[in-house]
Amino acid sequence: MKIQLYVLRTVATRVLGAAVVLFSILQILDLLEVTTEILDRGLGTAGVLYYAALRSPRLVEQVAPIATLAGGLFAFSQLARESAIIAMRATGISAYRIVGMALPVAFLVMALDFSCSQVIAPRTDPVLSAWWQATTPVADRKVPGPRSFRAGDDLVIADGASSDGRQLNAVRVYRRDKAGRLIERIEAPTATYGHGGGWTLNKPVIVRFNGEQVNVVPAAQMSWPSPLHRQDVQALFADSPVPTAATARRVLLNGGGDRPAAYYETQFLAAFAGPFTALVMMLLSAPVALANFRSSQGAVLLTGGLAAGLIFLVANGMLTALGEGGALSPLLAVWGGPVIFAALAVYALVVLEG
Repeated sequence: MKIQLYVLRTVATRVLGAAVVLFSILQILDLLEVTTEILDRGLGTAGVLYYAALRSPRLVEQVAPIATLAGGLFAFSQLARESAIIAMRATGISAYRIVGMALPVAFLVMALDFSCSQVIAPRTDPVLSAWWQATTPVADRKVPGPRSFRAGDDLVIADGASSDGRQLNAVRVYRRDKAGRLIERIEAPTATYGHGGGWTLNKPVIVRFNGEQVNVVPAAQMSWPSPLHRQDVQALFADSPVPTAATARRVLLNGGGDRPAAYYETQFLAAFAGPFTALVMMLLSAPVALANFRSSQGAVLLTGGLAAGLIFLVANGMLTALGEGGALSPLLAVWGGPVIFAALAVYALVVLEG
């Protein structure tokens, strides 16, 4: 038990230290770009801190895998240099069990990564976007262009949306028959999302096409049955939309989306595969524990582990891009990289242990 706590404490300390350093660097670089503008708006130090707090979940998401790799390499190399690994193996503890003692740290990082990417950041991103837009000087504000997207079987164009996603402005809804012919067009100044769900078109003008006949019917209000959720609207009108698993799932079930189905399938799978990047990083750093630092093997394995982790990030990003573009199966694009690199890490560990 003491051995397990020692390994766990060593790995956790190094991973936490690497995370703090990397997070601080990213936070400083991010603030360097916006601090002057925030101060020019008269928001002061409080505005800088508020911006930093709202940006933190996305930065944690970026830092998590690299911090796990760096922390794992530092921790296992320290254990090897101190001959702690030799002492543990002399008592009958295998290298696999030593790595297993460190895995709870990777699982904790995975949980933190998933929480930030799927729970916290989707809530802080709209708040940050609304705050940034509200504090922008009127002369510098850019009017966003119209967005077109699918909402179930309807094709929709809207000129804008509220920050909470409960209102669409200048809405045009196009409906087609099974042959793809336009049969109805609805134009409304606004569409509002009720607190109990469902959309209402305000002062709509309904234009129905029946062969060569065109019927125009104005109305005061009209219920718009649509699977479109207010969170879908927030994602569609965000500056850099990052679909969550829930958003991607709703799009695949005929929700609101403006990209091909392959993109949302890949994003849905990536939401669950992404946290496993930390586990793969921990496995890639594990062979360093069996290195002999009295020879060049230690430096070779340390450099190789770092290179393997960086190559994994690049390869995983490329595969995900191919999946989003429909050039590769989403399942293969999302899970191919983690499975291959995890297998290579385990193979290296088996060879060194053998």
